[in-house]
Amino acid sequence: MSLSAQLVRSGYRHAQTVTRKHARSFSFASVVLPGARRRAAFALYSFCRRLDDLVDLGDQARLQERLSAARATISQLYAGLPGLASHPSEPPAGARLVPWPEDELAALGDAIERFGIPEQPLQDLISGMEMDLVKTRYATFAELELYCHRVAGTVGLMMAPVLGYRDERALGPAAELGKALQLTNILRDVAEDLARGRIYLPADELNAFGVSEDQLLAGRVDDRFVALMRFQVARARAQYERGAIGVPFLTGFGAQRMVRLMGALYAGILGAIERQGYDVFRARAHVPLASKLSTLGRVLMAPSSVLPVPVAAPSLPLAPSFEVLRELASARAAP
Repeated sequence: MSLSAQLVRSGYRHAQTVTRKHARSFSFASVVLPGARRRAAFALYSFCRRLDDLVDLGDQARLQERLSAARATISQLYAGLPGLASHPSEPPAGARLVPWPEDELAALGDAIERFGIPEQPLQDLISGMEMDLVKTRYATFAELELYCHRVAGTVGLMMAPVLGYRDERALGPAAELGKALQLTNILRDVAEDLARGRIYLPADELNAFGVSEDQLLAGRVDDRFVALMRFQVARARAQYERGAIGVPFLTGFGAQRMVRLMGALYAGILGAIERQGYDVFRARAHVPLASKLSTLGRVLMAPSSVLPVPVAAPSLPLAPSFEVLRELASARAAP
């Protein structure tokens, strides 16, 4: 075995370790994929995790420089792949390339070339990370949706070539499913994000439901907060339905089952949020192992029953104004 082949194999092993440690649902869902596709999924997740760590754990004073260097690192991987590369990115003067483990970069490069993963989604993911440098609040859902696309919809676009698809109608729903996963993360992690000074729930929707930032900081769950979260859960579920439309276009062995399983596991977090009365401040919603195993069994035995494909993409619900909610509350209270 050549030295480069050894490096690639080592990188895939390390990427699998990173995935199993930090992404239990993703790792669990990957069991239905065959070897090469599963290894490529691990390599992509490890790449995303390294970027996330740059934002959450890196030297904040030099973070923009490190993200710029990350762009250059990715561009280097695409050197000599003109059909996949977007536009070249050069590191700023004096910058060092991101110190990714060499073997993980080798594995990522192998996955890119083997499955034809385009560069643009990887670069767009970095753009999403850059948004976290300058934004801690989102005025509207349109702003938040752009963020969700960049940090998660792009992951769906990276994964599509790995899973295999028969026409480009798979791509839009792949991005939609990625956004659904991110919206679920946002609802589950309200308390964790607050601790980092971030609020991803759109400001106009907080206002529409009469929920203030002070209430979020106090972790107070009342009727208004429950109404807000019920609306957010409904929107996330509609987003999963939009993502499910692309499932029939996936062609790789195990690909449809993997997407159904991953979508169902993450959608299960929404159910967990509901069961704990939408109180996301006291406990982190999760799907128990028994439920994961049950869902896996359904995916294997009756896949179409898990993350079923809708006839058409549902419209995402729009938040009502606070005035409308107040009128509804007054009507309910009237004798």
